Amino acid sequence: MSEPGRLLKNSRLEAIVVLTLWLITMIWTVGVSYWLGYGRDPSSLRFFLGIPDWVFFGVILPWAFSTIATIIFATRGMKDDDLGREQESGHE
Repeated sequence: MSEPGRLLKNSRLEAIVVLTLWLITMIWTVGVSYWLGYGRDPSSLRFFLGIPDWVFFGVILPWAFSTIATIIFATRGMKDDDLGREQESGHE
């Protein structure tokens, strides 16, 4: 495959992975936070590590998952493609 074709294919795949991860995290955060936090009796609130359960499961857990998944993808899944020869600008 030609250099520009491979570059386009890799960048498209990376964009799909990042957008999918973002979408999953957004749905998880909004859904769980709404389910556990909205319209709830304050006396039923539980705490994990001193944090309300809806914040822990709806915000901290998906952010931690996304951070770990991003680090794994950045170190193992992304390709370092050659962008070609740098053109001389004439400015020095």
